[in-house]
Amino acid sequence: MSNQPDSGRVALVTGASRGIGYGIAEALVARGDRVVITGRNEEALKEAVERLGADRALGVAGKAHDEAHQAEAVERAMEAFGRVDYLANNAGTNPVFGPLAELDLGVARKVFETNVISALGFAQQTYKAWMKENGGAIVNISSVAGISASPFIGAYGMSKAAMVNLTLQLASEMAPGVRANAIAPAVVKTRFASALYEGREEQAASAYPLGRLGVPEDIGGAAAFLLSDAAAWITGQTLVVDGGIFLNASVGA
Repeated sequence: MSNQPDSGRVALVTGASRGIGYGIAEALVARGDRVVITGRNEEALKEAVERLGADRALGVAGKAHDEAHQAEAVERAMEAFGRVDYLANNAGTNPVFGPLAELDLGVARKVFETNVISALGFAQQTYKAWMKENGGAIVNISSVAGISASPFIGAYGMSKAAMVNLTLQLASEMAPGVRANAIAPAVVKTRFASALYEGREEQAASAYPLGRLGVPEDIGGAAAFLLSDAAAWITGQTLVVDGGIFLNASVGA
């Protein structure tokens, strides 16, 4: 993608070897940003970097909740590109399906460690390395599960609600130099969410006023907007990107 314009800006996108994270990275590269992407699978990261363009992307493999990995990713970004203007916290997990009354508390801790604490860690690292002195913007990927009851994925929903509040706290504490916003997607067609629609996509999509499930590009476009000067007066907000599904929750006679 070396023929793309160069914005001079750099983004760190976590959990970006595929799915929503890759969609965000792709949107940022397309407009001329450079990206550092993270993920657990080194081979998948290499393939993602090749698709994005080795001159525009760098992959750093590791587990999102590992503080050493967080530090390394930011360090590598600074070494390679000299700055980290944007952070997109997308890395997440949802290893359990069932009622909260039967939830293993160890699993709940793992969900929060990966989905919330890691996002805070990456925010701390990017803030110290670049944003505190130079400004920037953060986008946290939440979920509609974080702003409504979501039976059987309660631990995931609780963690995504925490992401909304983390966004508020960061927006308040890091202003005026750094903006922080969240995106709350409904079901997006990714491997991560496949259990929610696989084998019944048409049925699942029929509930959406816009007639389809989301795709990673939908979230990538929203994130690219929030991580841009066009959103310079927007902070502390959660943008719901849901194909209109919440319209079905309206109360009527």
